[in-house]
Amino acid sequence: MKIYISADLEGVAGVVSRDQLGGESDSYRRARLLMTEEVNAAARGAMEAGAKEVVVNDSHGLMTNILIEDLQEEVKLISGTPKEWAMMAGISDQFDLVFLLGYHARQAEQGTLSHTYSSSALGQMKLNNEVVGELGLSAYIAGYFGVPVGLVTGDDQACSEGKNLLGNALKTAVVKKNLAHRAVESLTPKKACRLIQEQAGLAIREKKQTQAVALKTPVDLEIVFQNRGMAEEAASMPGAELVSASTVRFSHPDFREVVAGMQVMVTLALSLR
Repeated sequence: MKIYISADLEGVAGVVSRDQLGGESDSYRRARLLMTEEVNAAARGAMEAGAKEVVVNDSHGLMTNILIEDLQEEVKLISGTPKEWAMMAGISDQFDLVFLLGYHARQAEQGTLSHTYSSSALGQMKLNNEVVGELGLSAYIAGYFGVPVGLVTGDDQACSEGKNLLGNALKTAVVKKNLAHRAVESLTPKKACRLIQEQAGLAIREKKQTQAVALKTPVDLEIVFQNRGMAEEAASMPGAELVSASTVRFSHPDFREVVAGMQVMVTLALSLR
């Protein structure tokens, strides 16, 4: 059994403020270690349940957060950016199950540090007229390759978002309860890691209950940007269309091209900051 892990940072136990998400602060250095330990917990649970290979993709920010020197030695790490499929870089049909670790709720929804890719650029994202965040996009990318998502970890709102999309067969590890955008009631890191390890093992043992989710083609992407200027800049991408004051649409029969288009449009929009 081969397991793919996409690891974000906002949904890690104890992470609650923006200074924990990057930069040179002690808070960020501590958060990197907490993130690494949650990845290790998921890998331990997976291997105890029979996984032979675990690959983790660092999916937060510049995607160089996980401390490779502190990883379980059996784990392979994908890091750095930009890369194809972004938060799901390295995914393929050779994997049996996906874990989404440290994820958060989508932009404008209740949840700890909720956003979708870039809160300074994106107001909302839709795929085939369904509002999605990073969790939904990652699940659909996995589904493009026929791989189901077996585990989501994060706050209660992220895990609820996962259940709503993927069904009750999805295993979740709620490591903190959202109180406000930057306030939580969190498990301790040790307890969070034990929970993640248990749920990772359970996800593998009950894999047959999970199913991959896939989008009907052609796939229609619609992004509401934070202002008209960003939308105009994004709409300069070939194939993109400005459909309202701040909304850009892009459609393609191949979901790979849609995801690549999303990355390009966000990059263009952020160039105006």
